Amino acid sequence: MLSPCIGAFTSAGGESPRDAYVTASISDARILIPFFADDTASAGICRLVFSGLTKIDKDLNVVGDLAERWDISADGLEISFFLRKNVNWHDGVPFTADDVKFTFDTILDPSTACPYVGEFTDIDDITVIDRNRVKFRYKKPSAPALNKLGMGIIPKHLFESVANIRDSAYARDPVGTGPYKFERWVTGEYIVLEADTGHYIHSPRIKRYVYRVIPDQSVGYYELLAGGIDSMDLNPYQYFIRSETPEFRSKIDKYRYLAPSYTYMGYNLLDPILSDIRVRKALGYAVDRKEIIDSVLLGLGEICSGHFIRDSPYYDPGVDGLYGYDPAKAALLLKEAGWSDTDGDGILEKNGAKLVLKIVTNQGNQVREDVATVVQRHWKKLGIKADIQVVAWSAFIDQFIDKKNFQVALLAWGLTVDPDCYTVWHSASAKNGGLNFVSYSNPEVDALIEAGRAEFDKEKRIGIYRDIHRRIAEDAPYTFLFFSYATPAINKRFHGIKPAPAGIAYNLIDWYVPEREVKYNF
Repeated sequence: MLSPCIGAFTSAGGESPRDAYVTASISDARILIPFFADDTASAGICRLVFSGLTKIDKDLNVVGDLAERWDISADGLEISFFLRKNVNWHDGVPFTADDVKFTFDTILDPSTACPYVGEFTDIDDITVIDRNRVKFRYKKPSAPALNKLGMGIIPKHLFESVANIRDSAYARDPVGTGPYKFERWVTGEYIVLEADTGHYIHSPRIKRYVYRVIPDQSVGYYELLAGGIDSMDLNPYQYFIRSETPEFRSKIDKYRYLAPSYTYMGYNLLDPILSDIRVRKALGYAVDRKEIIDSVLLGLGEICSGHFIRDSPYYDPGVDGLYGYDPAKAALLLKEAGWSDTDGDGILEKNGAKLVLKIVTNQGNQVREDVATVVQRHWKKLGIKADIQVVAWSAFIDQFIDKKNFQVALLAWGLTVDPDCYTVWHSASAKNGGLNFVSYSNPEVDALIEAGRAEFDKEKRIGIYRDIHRRIAEDAPYTFLFFSYATPAINKRFHGIKPAPAGIAYNLIDWYVPEREVKYNF
């Protein structure tokens, strides 16, 4: 019997083969409104259902999407967008400039409590010129503006009468202008999307996109081999060992490229223990990142020291050695901070309190669980007791991260092409529900972040962001761990996959299955 997430199909064949692409990940989406989608699963689905004014092409350049072109004023304060004509929302209503203005006005409305609002606070005014033209005026020139305006646009005609957008029915039943239309969502199981046959570029050649939630990566691997899913991200053991069999190689292609994302341990700076910079630095010196990359990732990673894409000019490789593995220096810092083992039980204490920290991470990611175990061992050598708590994704975000109810969070950030890092590192983003959930605040870094946004000269921007890189590393709000390699595995029946600097999903709309290989035909 076919899975309910695939639906009913006829046998393969006929003049117009229609197939389904079934992918899997460990976590479910949380919300399908683009400017609330601050987790990987939600953002991934939103990118298929919604479109922005701009997008990133295969070579990481900003190009038009809903906007055909744009003009920038001589002073850099105004950007006028010329929108595509004859674009419709998935419910058939025409898309216009009013939708663009409504989207960004909503984001900027304080009552919306948008976690990405910091990306757009330099917008001064948005003017609708006519149904196909809209003008953004900025308070000061904004270098990352074009990249930021790739945020998904929402339909005014559906949302203008909604009092609470986050809790609206459209959070689970979205209507967009993207290549795929939403069909259904069964919480904790799957999300189904259908190709938009009237899409303004062209209808996707894969007619149904299914996102399955499989919390256990080992179960996902068996599903991949058995044909229950068409793709998943392999963990290092699966990539190097499990997949090296004739059966796997005959069915599945695997890819490898350095992903624009990094894994880190974030410290709650409101915690009385972790508010001491000497303790945070000691925790960093005590972690052997090379051992983690070699033993946990099996080499599928590169050392990370800051919040910028490693291969970009904004990343300063000179900072990588700032927290090299140095347990002696870590021990000295802890001693300076007043921590010592006075009762000989192997655990440091201060003023009668033991140095005990809790590392919290999300369920279903074996790499993160293994990293936590290695860190636990490293810290134990210094007299630090680390407890590990693994929590289901939704509870992890809602109960721990958003409420700042944690000491050490083991997580990962995905990075964008533009280096602007306002939403994660500016002090204005440290409010509850903001992405600066570790409560980092440094007035000098705030000033640099604001300067970087207003600077268009690339060489000057490089200097600014490399300065930000070093200053944040020196403040040690995170122990930056590693950049990981993406290792997606995809069934061989899918063609048109062309790896590029942007990865492989940038041209999903053009993937196809030859007629003789179609598995599901509607």
